[in-house]
Amino acid sequence: MAAQSNAAPIIIKRKKVVGGGGHHGGAWKVAYADFVTAMMAFFMLMWLLNATTEKQRKGIADYFTPTVAINRVSGGGNGSFNGDSTFTDEALPFSGARPAVVARRDTGSEGTDDAETSALKMLESELLGFGGESDVLENEMKHVITKLTDEGLVVELFALPDAPLFDADTGQPTRLLRKLADLLVQTGRSVKNDMAVAAHVQAQPVVAARIKVWDQSTEQAVIMRQLLHDAGLAPGRVQRVTGHADRDPATLDPMDIRNNRIKVIFLR
Repeated sequence: MAAQSNAAPIIIKRKKVVGGGGHHGGAWKVAYADFVTAMMAFFMLMWLLNATTEKQRKGIADYFTPTVAINRVSGGGNGSFNGDSTFTDEALPFSGARPAVVARRDTGSEGTDDAETSALKMLESELLGFGGESDVLENEMKHVITKLTDEGLVVELFALPDAPLFDADTGQPTRLLRKLADLLVQTGRSVKNDMAVAAHVQAQPVVAARIKVWDQSTEQAVIMRQLLHDAGLAPGRVQRVTGHADRDPATLDPMDIRNNRIKVIFLR
């Protein structure tokens, strides 16, 4: 009993540990980083507002829009199309190229323009449809491409290495070009549009004694106009005959024979 009374008492001390207490915590660093990021974005926004134009700001806003834009530019009104009709030029879906026909405000002229466009499209379909009538004509149609533009229906007749449009020695039109001229006159009777003729030629070597691309293209355009009249085209229907020399090549190689071509335009 005496030994037990002299034993030292056992004292248990419990320490309460608080995790992340004081300056050892890291939560404030995350909050501070968010604050700095927000301030940086704010100052960048203020800089963009002062350093860009209205058109550039609209482009930036469209870039960061999370949804797919239905129109290329923003309008000034409210609603789904910003005050524009779905059939206006600016509200049409973007396809990489502008429409061939520009919308007009005058309802009377708009109706006339639509009718003319429909007639040119029908002429284009008739012209391209001739290729299925015979094997010979189908081979000739390989030299024809068409394009509907603001100026009108452009019919391009181009040469190939084994089938030129003009004889290299005499400069006279080949049988291929004569048949294509007959085809244009035959199909062109369905419309009353005036026409224009333009000629393009390939570039000549710079070492040539005399560069005559201007004279050559002008002469070929005049010959093509005469071929159209000989095929039965109404007098006075051709309003313009031009030679473009080698200034507007169709391929990357300016000396490619593909650049030898004739354009017949049914004008609006």
